[in-house]
Amino acid sequence: MALRCAPVWTRLVAAVFTFSALWGFALSITRYSVPEEMEAGSFVANLATDLGLDVRSLETRNAKLDVIHSKNYLDINKDTGELLIREKIDRESICMTKTTSCFLKMDVILAKPVRIFNIELEIMDINDNAPVFRRKTMHLDISEATPPGERFSLTNAVDADVGANSIKTYYLSESKYFNIDIQTGSDGSKYVDLVLSGHLDREEHAVHNLILTAVDGGVPPRSGTASIIINVLDINDNAPSFSQPVFAVNVSENSAIGTVVMTLNATDLDEGSNAQLVYSYTLYTSEKTQELFSLDPNSGEIKVKGVIDYEESQSFEMYIQAQDRGTNPLLGHCKVMVFITDLNDNYPEVTIKSLKRAVAEDTSVGTLIAVVSISDRDSGGNGEVDLTLNQQEPLPFLLNKSSEGYFELLVSKPLDREIKSKYDITLIVSDRGSPPLFENETIALEILDINDNAPRFSQSFYTIHVMENNPPGALLTSLSAFDPDLNENQYLVYFIMEKEIVNTSMSMLFSINPENGALYALKTFDYERERDFLFHIEARDSGVPPLSSNVTVHIIILDQNDNTPLIVSPWRAHGSVVEEVIPRSTEKGHLVAKVVAIDADSEQNSRVTYQLLQINDLTLFSLDQYNGEIRTTRMFSHRDPRQQRLVVIAKDNGEPALSATVTIKISTVEHAMTFLETTELPLEYEVFTNLNLYLVIGLGAVSCLLLITILVIVVLKCQKPKPKAIKMPPANRNSMISQRSSTIADSTLISSDAYWYSLFLAETRKGKVVVRQPIIPKGAGYFVSSIPRSIGPSETTDSRASTLEFSK
Repeated sequence: MALRCAPVWTRLVAAVFTFSALWGFALSITRYSVPEEMEAGSFVANLATDLGLDVRSLETRNAKLDVIHSKNYLDINKDTGELLIREKIDRESICMTKTTSCFLKMDVILAKPVRIFNIELEIMDINDNAPVFRRKTMHLDISEATPPGERFSLTNAVDADVGANSIKTYYLSESKYFNIDIQTGSDGSKYVDLVLSGHLDREEHAVHNLILTAVDGGVPPRSGTASIIINVLDINDNAPSFSQPVFAVNVSENSAIGTVVMTLNATDLDEGSNAQLVYSYTLYTSEKTQELFSLDPNSGEIKVKGVIDYEESQSFEMYIQAQDRGTNPLLGHCKVMVFITDLNDNYPEVTIKSLKRAVAEDTSVGTLIAVVSISDRDSGGNGEVDLTLNQQEPLPFLLNKSSEGYFELLVSKPLDREIKSKYDITLIVSDRGSPPLFENETIALEILDINDNAPRFSQSFYTIHVMENNPPGALLTSLSAFDPDLNENQYLVYFIMEKEIVNTSMSMLFSINPENGALYALKTFDYERERDFLFHIEARDSGVPPLSSNVTVHIIILDQNDNTPLIVSPWRAHGSVVEEVIPRSTEKGHLVAKVVAIDADSEQNSRVTYQLLQINDLTLFSLDQYNGEIRTTRMFSHRDPRQQRLVVIAKDNGEPALSATVTIKISTVEHAMTFLETTELPLEYEVFTNLNLYLVIGLGAVSCLLLITILVIVVLKCQKPKPKAIKMPPANRNSMISQRSSTIADSTLISSDAYWYSLFLAETRKGKVVVRQPIIPKGAGYFVSSIPRSIGPSETTDSRASTLEFSK
């Protein structure tokens, strides 16, 4: 450690001795002066010349410039020996203190041998700095009560320059209230005071803005400015005032609580507490007004706090004062007139003064029903009222204005209880406000009944179908009439209007329930005897006087399939077999026999069809199902038996169908001869034992008429006269027996709705007429028309139409 420290101390001692030896050479000082702010590279001096140095030695002796306690602003050009500005020099940054002289000290050091030259460079000031105020803005608060001549110190400006370049004077912007007073300090500094030269009025000029300018003495001079803001402090020297002494405002009645009526805005030219106002009612404001309206003491807002009714008061007066909060408060006054605007808030009223609750339906037009009065508490158009009827449906009433506010409700059209039995008459009263208000009153008017309506049936003519064989007492129908009247005026009684038919009263055939109109049959009807009935039924109310109406009833008896077909040809005794004899040489298509059956029923029930029930040989005979003709379908052969047995069934078209059968025994003979197809009528058969006396009389009468008819036909055939139609007598509609006619054409029986039929069959064989007599039921009227046909190759005479008419 000791070995390392020895060389260091040796060097330090050597340097001290060397510096002491060189200091003697630097005792002389070379001075230069340059202005500040010279540009870099500017020439200051030629050191080589001024120091007596060889320019060439500067490089070899390693000349260098050492600035003491400052930044190196200069440099030596070793080629020329000139001292040059290396960087701009700012005098104010080098010499911080404000002195008149400012030097920059430096040494020029040469080596080989070492030599030091002391150089002082004086930095000369230029006017490169403008005056600057420490505070750019200065605020002063001066009361408007301050007297003129009062002084106020201001912050002075500073200038970094010195001498003539420092601050020379101050200027104040133009003002009629202020000026400045400039003073010089012991160090030459300039100070300025602000002097009040006039009376201040804050309400006229609350803030004064001034500009203070500081100017230095440089050439050209530089200046700096500062802003002076003077706030004039208020004193309570102004009373509050309203924009007008009297305010008028309109307020609608029934305004909601809290509705703002108006906001008073008094002004006070003062400020602060001197301008803070408090609003209040004066003693001249009525208590009623203060109960209805509130006044906000701070904002001056007037609000509704009670119910305002135009009908109670139309206007209000408010006396209001505004007081500031100054030490010595000042007052301002105004008057507020509040006018209430009428609203359409009262519904019109309708009052019934006189009223009839019920009137008869025969009340005459113009009858007074009610007297009505109308009114409205509102005023103007809101209080004008109109009265009308609710005409959603036409009403037989009208309103007649009898006097101011009074109306009469009158009957305008005839009344009819059956159309409307009660009227709810709604009276609508409306005012003319906007929007209009409505009120209504309903009058219930009852219409009393009178017996002014006759009973009415649902139809004027009733057709009732009744099936024959009905049980006695069967309900046929219910005939109900309607009477729109009320109470006893609508209580109906039903009657059958008496009428006799064939000495029989209608009340013996039918009965009607007088209370409900139920119509009953008192007997069992037979279609084959009675077809229809026509009579009248009357309905009568119980009014005074009673009213009635009648209706026509047509009873139609319907046929029932209750009659079995009766085979009348070929006629045979009960249970016997009909025998027919024909030549064996009969050709194909020969008419062997004709089965004819009659049915006492009508229409479909009387339509008879024929069928073969039994037959020995299906290829030999055929049967026409409609006319009952049995014909050969081929010629007989030697193989065919001599006797054939056929069973024919006659069936009607009823439901269920009824039928009858006949057995025909057909015998064939070898010789062609004429056979008389005669059938004698025995005087007594077993079948007669079951017939009553009327059937015997009928059979006798029919037989006589048939014999007479045969004789007439024979005579007509001989004389060949022109056939004449025999007219039927007119039938009585209400007769117990209805006669109809039917015609058998071309040996075919055509049934109608007549009760019974008669058959006349005439065959001409070898000049002889054969008549087959049928059994005729009792009490039958009948009409038979037939046209006989020539049958077989042996027929030589023409047959003509024959007619038989019979009526019991």
